[in-house]
Parts: sequence; C-alpha cells; structure tokens
Amino acid sequence: MSISADDGWLDGDSGRLIRPYAVTNGRTSTNLRLDLLSMVVATGAGSHGSLEPDHVQALGLCLRPASVAEIAARLRLPAAVTKVLLSDLVDCGAVRAAPPQPASDMSNRVLLERLLDGLQRRL
Repeated sequence: MSISADDGWLDGDSGRLIRPYAVTNGRTSTNLRLDLLSMVVATGAGSHGSLEPDHVQALGLCLRPASVAEIAARLRLPAAVTKVLLSDLVDCGAVRAAPPQPASDMSNRVLLERLLDGLQRRL
C-alpha cells in the first residue's frame, strides 16, 4: 500500500487545508532527537488503528528508508512538524529512526555532485 502526499488534505494552489500546528496538536518538540538527514523506515509492527491521517501518510512514505527532509518535502509540511509526526510513529513502534552517518570525507566529489544534482532538480 502506497500513500501519496497528494492524496491528503490539499486544495490545489491554496495548499493544505489543515494548518501545521493542528497536525501536531500544538506540539513543537519531541523526546526523540531527529536530524534532517536521519533515516526512517517502517518496522511493520505497532498498532496503526488509532493513527491520525497525517501519521498514516508519513508511515506510507517510510515503507522504504527515507530521510526526515525527504518525508517533510513529500508531505509538504515544515520539518519541525514532520519530526513530531515521525517521533510519534517511533514511540508507537511503527517506524525506526537512525542518526545520519557522518561523511568520512566531505570533499568527496561524488557526494557533492549528487547533492548539487538533487538541489537543482528541486528548484
């Protein structure tokens, strides 16, 4: 089952019908430290019956490993809101998060070219 961010509460050019603070019930911080480059993947465990629609959407994007930044972009939500949603999913056992792996050589040309290519595609 694949859940697309476009299936959600979007109204064309107007954007989301539900404001981000409503998605998180006003919460802005989490117990879990997530970085934008943290990798998140669904575990296949946990109770999903009581999840809110945004949680279900985020979970659908975690069927394959994805970064917090990628999930936020696909959900069309601010990173802080996405971190709250993902933290909730980690708490209920639906996803597992791993901190980003440090780059051994930041001057790695291949890594920098991939980064530049990805940024250019987004613009």
